[in-house]
Amino acid sequence: MLAAAIEADWRAAGLSDKRVAMLTYAVKLTLTPAEMVKADVDALRDVGFGERDVHDIAENTAYYAYANRIADGLGVEPETWISDG
Repeated sequence: MLAAAIEADWRAAGLSDKRVAMLTYAVKLTLTPAEMVKADVDALRDVGFGERDVHDIAENTAYYAYANRIADGLGVEPETWISDG
């Protein structure tokens, strides 16, 4: 099952080059935002993402980081229906 393979290790899940590039970008932006460089955006363009796509990927990644930090900062508890794996 693809979802299980992605959850286990998205890098080895057999995803397309385009999806791997998108996830690589999103992980870097999430974990080390100060290290982002033009080459990170170029990598998205190189696999076929357009300018609007790049914007949407950056915006969605940043939004989820923001929303999670707000929730964490306010001590919001995870929903009971969300499992830890």
